[in-house]
Amino acid sequence: MQEKPQAKYLKDYQPPSHTVSHLDLSFDLQPTNTKVISIAHYDAISDTTDLRLDGIDLKLLTLKVNGKAHTQYEQSQSHLLLTELPSSFDLEISTEISPSTNTSLEGLYQSAGAYCTQCEAEGFRKITYFLDRPDVLTTYDVKIVADKSIPYLLSNGNKIEDGVTEDGRHYAKWQDPFKKPSYLFALVAGDFDVLKDEFITQSGRAVELALFVDKGNLDKAPHAVESLKRAMAWDESRFNLEYDLDIYMIVAVDFFNMGAMENKGLNVFNSACVLANQQTATDRDYHTIESIVGHEYFHNWTGNRVTCRDWFQLSLKEGLTVFRDQEFSSDLGSRGLNRIDAVMAMRAHQFTEDAGPMAHSIRPQKVIEMNNFYTVTVYNKGAEVIRMMHSLLGEQGFQKGMKLYVDRHDGQAVTCDDFVNAMQDASGVELTQFKRWYEQVGTPTIEVVTSFDPTKQTFIIELTQHRATNDPVVEPLHIPFALELLGPDGEILPLICDSREVSKILNVTNEHHQFVFEGFEQEPVPVLLEDFSAPCIIQYNYKLEQLIHIIQYASSDYARWEAMQQAFSQEVFAEVNKFDGHITHTLNPKLMAVLKQLLTERNGDIALIAELMSLPNFDALSAGFTQVPVNALVKVIKDFKHDIAVSLTDALKTAYVSAKEQGELSHDGVSARALKNTCLYYLAYVADEDIEGWVETQSLSENMTLKLGALKAATAADLSCTGALMENFDAAWRHDLLVMDKWFSLQATIDSNSTIDNLYGLYNHPCFDKSNPNRVRALVGSFARSNPAQFHREDGAGYKLLGDLLIELNGLNPQNASRMVTPFMSWKKFDKTRQELMKAQLQRLADLTNLSDDLYEKVEKALS
Repeated sequence: MQEKPQAKYLKDYQPPSHTVSHLDLSFDLQPTNTKVISIAHYDAISDTTDLRLDGIDLKLLTLKVNGKAHTQYEQSQSHLLLTELPSSFDLEISTEISPSTNTSLEGLYQSAGAYCTQCEAEGFRKITYFLDRPDVLTTYDVKIVADKSIPYLLSNGNKIEDGVTEDGRHYAKWQDPFKKPSYLFALVAGDFDVLKDEFITQSGRAVELALFVDKGNLDKAPHAVESLKRAMAWDESRFNLEYDLDIYMIVAVDFFNMGAMENKGLNVFNSACVLANQQTATDRDYHTIESIVGHEYFHNWTGNRVTCRDWFQLSLKEGLTVFRDQEFSSDLGSRGLNRIDAVMAMRAHQFTEDAGPMAHSIRPQKVIEMNNFYTVTVYNKGAEVIRMMHSLLGEQGFQKGMKLYVDRHDGQAVTCDDFVNAMQDASGVELTQFKRWYEQVGTPTIEVVTSFDPTKQTFIIELTQHRATNDPVVEPLHIPFALELLGPDGEILPLICDSREVSKILNVTNEHHQFVFEGFEQEPVPVLLEDFSAPCIIQYNYKLEQLIHIIQYASSDYARWEAMQQAFSQEVFAEVNKFDGHITHTLNPKLMAVLKQLLTERNGDIALIAELMSLPNFDALSAGFTQVPVNALVKVIKDFKHDIAVSLTDALKTAYVSAKEQGELSHDGVSARALKNTCLYYLAYVADEDIEGWVETQSLSENMTLKLGALKAATAADLSCTGALMENFDAAWRHDLLVMDKWFSLQATIDSNSTIDNLYGLYNHPCFDKSNPNRVRALVGSFARSNPAQFHREDGAGYKLLGDLLIELNGLNPQNASRMVTPFMSWKKFDKTRQELMKAQLQRLADLTNLSDDLYEKVEKALS
């Protein structure tokens, strides 16, 4: 293996050597030789005459200190060290970069001819030499010069000037009055269609809104703009936070490693997270766009105005802002369905990360490549830690804490401790023990034992918290444990301890707790860790009858779904344990009766019914096994789907026909489509001529949610019409790459022995491009994530497909390669044959002479 990259440690943090009072940037845009001039004023903080700047892939043209050429410097592959400097000086640096050949999609690069930037986490050093770290904040003035064929020249802040240059080109000047770190810098230059709107803030200021999209996509822009306006209004009403500039811009680009970026006043978005209309986007796409637009806007205060001191504090802004965007979606939509979404991501992805070699705390202690910090642990578990604080403080106490945090730290780069301290100081709630969550690694387990004493009419709950084996935190955590007790008729029973009613949030602060509840004539059914009040695993021997009781009566939609997931999982585990490869596995009749009742009565939110009808996926079920039984798990899941389809055919047909659409994006319309698609998915397994006709008819819908639902049903059940439907879709949508991503994803999830050869062939499809992260994630990412039968083939062909791609991406786009390697990280959870096959692919990567830092860190940890 090549020489090891150097790790960075939180304990080694040192403040910057200099402050920067202002930065002037000038760009002369050219595809292969863009000239960048930076002029900054530096002041030494300590007694030093040296300045070490970050810079990668830069051609240094000139260097001046206080207007004079400076020759006392050393240039390396990643830094520029200047020596013999005064304590205060102006530094002018001219560099040359090549945006058109920058396939890493970091720094300044080209996306379909447009210039755009991505500077988080450390991309600014690919633009110019600078102190590229989040705790160096300064104001920016930016001048952009380009040919007139590029009409829009955009950067952060407010535009203060534009005009024509002497040589007939044109320019624009932008000024950002708010100090920001370099990772929030943005530049976009290109020819776009623009949708403009306006938002009036609570103080009466008019803010111009502008959404820039590729030519021809203007009809897909309104939803994003409306989502932005809703986010701005919500942040004012819920958090009393008002936007601070005169203009807010969003630009959608097709080549982007992330979903979106919150650059101050100029958000750069992956086009997949912006563009939507009913013909091209699903209801899930609409929801995702609203959530991501909200997320990036909310960063204006939680990330931009108050930012993180160093990248180890990333959850300070990301965990908090994910919590805020989850609350935004919940306040505007279904709180239960949004909570289900959040927990599904935790269970399927974050728990898996916790159990693997990349396990880390939400404030990691060590890293090699900063881009590898952008994980479900930092984001999603970080949000759960914020949610626990909200549970402990209540809405009023949490809002007091937020106000103090913003007032105390506006314009600063701070730490996670600063946030918790603000919450504690404002609310008066002691959070010293709670801070252990920031160091905690792995998923804690709470063992629950209950007992009922009919004589004393008491119900006793004993809770014991067990830390994960890889957790460095040895002392107990502070866990807010939410509890609901249900009576025999489904009534919610009061929680009485020592003759007084107590809160449903139990404070678990010791390793072992016993809670004695009084006043029960019959044994209640406990709803444990209601609404997933802490990111923990519950160990409790629920009986199926208890889970059915919760499904029928729990007050929380999430709790009902969680009980159904547990019931399904129990049935799957039981069948897997007796798997022999020959028998057909059937669902417990009691649980089948519950599904029939849900379909027949259709009480409440039918979107929730659609969720209740859905089996846990392969990844979620895999978490319950020490060694994943791939073949057994795949067959049991498929058998259960077939059993549900056959046993409930009439009920499914009736529910499918009764689900009437009412409005494109109304809740009723979205819910109806969710139920129709769930019913059709199951019915396709029956495969009679009538149902195949239903699939073909629905595939002709003008609504993409229904069209795609029909194709998913056809491909999952391998209907005879599948080939024709897929060919028709391909022919109809080749002009729209984002829609074709859905088609690539469907191709990747077909469970057929020909799928892998088909995927290799699709590399030559005219719409596929390995340099585009969206295409790669749609095709190969979907295959590795959502086609367990073929990805985990015992001949290793699925692993080789991913390994081959990762070797190419290592040189093309290391950041995307690092994200795509995730399926290999849990290789030790599989049988010996599959372990050896996956390990061989990891070793192929380790043996590369040019292995990127992004991949090195993950490969090294996976193999060690």
